[in-house]
Amino acid sequence: MNIYQKIKRDHEVHRELMDRISATTGESEERKELFEKLLVDVEAHAAAEEQTLYSELIETVEAQAQTRHSVSEHKDTSELLDELQKTDMSSPAWLTTFKKFRHELEHHMTEEERDVFPVGEELIGDKKASELGEKFENRKEIEEEQMDS
Repeated sequence: MNIYQKIKRDHEVHRELMDRISATTGESEERKELFEKLLVDVEAHAAAEEQTLYSELIETVEAQAQTRHSVSEHKDTSELLDELQKTDMSSPAWLTTFKKFRHELEHHMTEEERDVFPVGEELIGDKKASELGEKFENRKEIEEEQMDS
């Protein structure tokens, strides 16, 4: 799998987790477990993406603006995740913030798939995209391990 396929696979996991979280209520064990899984996966994904795909694209004039924008969106979603961690899951504020987070993340994923991937495919060859896919996977595993410890 190349970098785009691996990122898109993660996006599908994130969408599914957000759907499942949305179906929960209050401070249930299910909501806690799903949110923790989403938190770790989104944060590890973003870090790995920045260190592989985005570090490659930022070097090109054609992709600099979009890459900076995408990294900025990672920061925004990370801040919302921090806010969610600090908020009581059973409060209405948690659900309001979660809905905002979900909207922001879905916007980011759609924009990435629609705007960033085509530019990347144009600028990065197939062989390099496959290498970046491996680097992404390895980096994501390291990020997850660091978050778990």
